[in-house]
Amino acid sequence: MVFGQVVIGPPGSGETTYCNGMSHFLEFIGRKVAVINLDPANDALPYPLQFFRYECAVNIADLIKLSDVMVEHSLGPNGVKCDILICSDPAKYVSALLLSLSTMIHMDLPHINVLSTIDLIQNYGKLAFNLDFYTDMEDLSYLVNELDQDPPSAKFRKLTKELCGVIEDYSLLSLTTLDI
Repeated sequence: MVFGQVVIGPPGSGETTYCNGMSHFLEFIGRKVAVINLDPANDALPYPLQFFRYECAVNIADLIKLSDVMVEHSLGPNGVKCDILICSDPAKYVSALLLSLSTMIHMDLPHINVLSTIDLIQNYGKLAFNLDFYTDMEDLSYLVNELDQDPPSAKFRKLTKELCGVIEDYSLLSLTTLDI
């Protein structure tokens, strides 16, 4: 029987380190291991270990380089186009806020949360609220009403409302805009 693990997370959250440690452990207990890297931005592979060098069975970076895609599609760091885009979708915005809040709580270190590529805001049309709403987060309940405008998202209205309440209860978040 074959078993697998899918390890995902934002850049720099330790996926490679985890896979490295897990593969070492599994080989130590006698299991066959194959690591498949599907992150073309991960240029730290193969990952050296103390006693041997572990290589991926398949590495997507052998087929495609993030730098090539970035140039071809005018993308920014980590292969994305425009962090400000999250403001155009309440679900994406709340998701990003939860990720920032979770990181702040777990790391217990000072944070600056940045809403980057603000210079591209005009490319995505008019936002539902002014920019201060998204950076200051004074009353996120207004986002819940925006969900009614998008029928597929409306089914998550109650969940979004509760998540907005959690974000507001912590009162830790604010976003700083960045326009290089």
